[in-house]
Amino acid sequence: MGATTTRMLLLGAVGLFEPVNGYQIRRELMSWQVDRWANVKPGSIYHGLTGLVTSGLATRHDLCDGSREVAVYQLTDDGRAELERLLTEAVTTVNIFDRHDFHAAFGLLPLLDGQQVVALLEERRTGLTAAIAEFPDDATPGDLPYVPPHAVRAMQLWGAEARAELAWLTDVLDDVRAGRLVLGFDDLWSPPPDDPSHQMTADRERYRSLIDEQAARSGATSQ
Repeated sequence: MGATTTRMLLLGAVGLFEPVNGYQIRRELMSWQVDRWANVKPGSIYHGLTGLVTSGLATRHDLCDGSREVAVYQLTDDGRAELERLLTEAVTTVNIFDRHDFHAAFGLLPLLDGQQVVALLEERRTGLTAAIAEFPDDATPGDLPYVPPHAVRAMQLWGAEARAELAWLTDVLDDVRAGRLVLGFDDLWSPPPDDPSHQMTADRERYRSLIDEQAARSGATSQ
């Protein structure tokens, strides 16, 4: 958990809602409680967005939105490629001792193609099954004489958590195949009317118009 997780979450938040302003990204990520499970602090989000722009992974547009200036962000082609790489790695890399990257990636899977998501989750299930074999559920302190008894208990917990994830993952894949769970971006859950996401949708359309107007003015000036 660290810079990679933060970068993936920032790229994903921009990708989900672009063009989007920094405050909206901060509010959205805080609603995911990333400060509690991913160690992403509110104050680091704006700095992280600047880093994405500096790295060529996002573009910043400084717009005049009515009476106020606002900075909005969009992913570049390199940013989308990096996000896909990070998501793929986070889903397929099984670390039963630390699932922070997978938790972050799972919330962003609608950004990928549905068939690709199923293939990635299947690959994770295969890796998870192999990892579980190293933690037999019937191991006892007597079976491992060179391991302290309390350490054996800790190993039992890791194994139990991994088996719980495997059962959950199997249910997720069954639901996807049966059509009970749709992971495509165009079929995302629709929030209730008082959810801030509705305002973000209206803002996104306005930002797109302002960006197009800015680009048209810039093109006219350069001629």
